[in-house]
Amino acid sequence: MTDALLRLGGTLLLFVATAVAEIVGCYLPWLWLRKGGPVWLLLPAALSLALFAWLLTLHPQAAGRVYAAYGGVYIAVALGWLWAVDGIAPTRWDLVGAGIALAGMAIIVLAPRAAA
Repeated sequence: MTDALLRLGGTLLLFVATAVAEIVGCYLPWLWLRKGGPVWLLLPAALSLALFAWLLTLHPQAAGRVYAAYGGVYIAVALGWLWAVDGIAPTRWDLVGAGIALAGMAIIVLAPRAAA
């Protein structure tokens, strides 16, 4: 494997973990507010959102670039959540959109950078 592919794979895995932490952190309060779930769901939600913020700091790139690239992965993971948790299969258009977002993420992550 080339260095670029290894970097992309590692970044992608870290972004997936970050997205899951963010989605869980938002989904649990949604369960509490919209579905009448117990208030204690707010504690793991807060912990999950803290984990989300910490995971974003593990990337070596500038914060704005990390957030931009993360957005593409978040879209794909959210559609996976839609299918796995909500039981709604993504449409062809959902998948095309996620593919475009992931292509954008790869361009941002793999772009050549001048040494700082």
